[in-house]
Amino acid sequence: MITFENVSKSWGDNHVLRSLNFEVTAGEKVSIIGPSGSGKTTILRVLMTLETPDDGLVTIEGDTLWDARDGKKPKETKQMRAVRSKVGMVFQSFNLFPHMTAFENLIEAPIRVLGMSKDEAGERARGLLEQVGLSDHADHKPPKLSGGQQQRVAIARAMAMRPSILLFDEPTSALDPELIGDVLAVIRDLANDTDMTMLMVTHEMRFAEEISDRVVMFDSGAAVETGPPEQVLKNPTHERTQRFLHAVLDH
Repeated sequence: MITFENVSKSWGDNHVLRSLNFEVTAGEKVSIIGPSGSGKTTILRVLMTLETPDDGLVTIEGDTLWDARDGKKPKETKQMRAVRSKVGMVFQSFNLFPHMTAFENLIEAPIRVLGMSKDEAGERARGLLEQVGLSDHADHKPPKLSGGQQQRVAIARAMAMRPSILLFDEPTSALDPELIGDVLAVIRDLANDTDMTMLMVTHEMRFAEEISDRVVMFDSGAAVETGPPEQVLKNPTHERTQRFLHAVLDH
């Protein structure tokens, strides 16, 4: 489903990704863990075409998203936009349109980008708001919603585009502790009830253990350990993973 082949990305002397080789199979739920600055979010941003790799090849379902091999400077193309349309992302900071209601946030892109009719987009939006437990908040604008409710709207908005891949960038990091559970419950239901491919950057280790098929530990732009959650999170073999988990779980 997703393939990174020798992908590198740097900002000056800061090598965020180092010849990364990384694959995610169709329907797989993968959690990415690691310290800040290890390249975790950069992977998601490359898949969203928010960052351009310096080198390497990125494909989705066998179609090229980025080809930066041999010093090429990749440019946005119609094919890239078509491949990118398969990917949805839920950001840390919600990124909702503040002047639109929750319902309007959900129908905007399907109408403008996918060419859905207003009726079709509206029907899908209402179903998704019900799915995330916010049917009663359809007419509320983001400032009237709690952080947890905004993040659930953001998840529904990403789903409204009918992606085959859904990315989560630390989706609970901006939330008060008492609001985290509702958001995790929505993500848990998506993981359990859909065959969507999911890639989640998270510091919620117990949640990662619960929903993931695989956990990948990143450090200094490289995957240093990968495996089933019970192995990586409970019996890690790499010294860097051991140190990271000791720091996170004892925090």
